[in-house]
Amino acid sequence: QVQLVESGGGLVQAGGSLRLSCVASGSTFSINVMGWYRQAPGEQRELVAVMANDGRTNYAEFVEGRFAISRDNAKNTVYLQAHSLKPEDTAVYYCAAGRIATMGSDYWGQGTQVTVSS
Repeated sequence: QVQLVESGGGLVQAGGSLRLSCVASGSTFSINVMGWYRQAPGEQRELVAVMANDGRTNYAEFVEGRFAISRDNAKNTVYLQAHSLKPEDTAVYYCAAGRIATMGSDYWGQGTQVTVSS
C-alpha cells in the first residue's frame, strides 16, 4: 500500500499562483507514476499532470503551459506549481500514484481544495 498526503491548497485570486506538494510513504518502490488529478463540483475527476519515474510527463490540454509538475524521488514527493490560475481551476486536487497503465491512479491522497476567486 501507498499513502499520499497533500498540502498547499487554499484560496487565491485569479491570476495568482499556488504550489501543491504530496509526499508518498509505504510501498513507494511500487510507484512508477506520480501526479495530480482534480475534481470540480458536479464534474468527473480529471488528469491535470503526471510524471513517470524516468521524467516523462503528461499534461492536460487545459493546463496550457500554466502548470508545471516536478518530483523529488529521494523524498518521494511530487509538486505542482500552478500559475495564472483561473476561476475554472477551482476544484479539489488529488495526488495520485501508481502504475503507468493507470496513469498513476492506483492510490489517492485525501485531496486539497483549491479555490480561485474572480
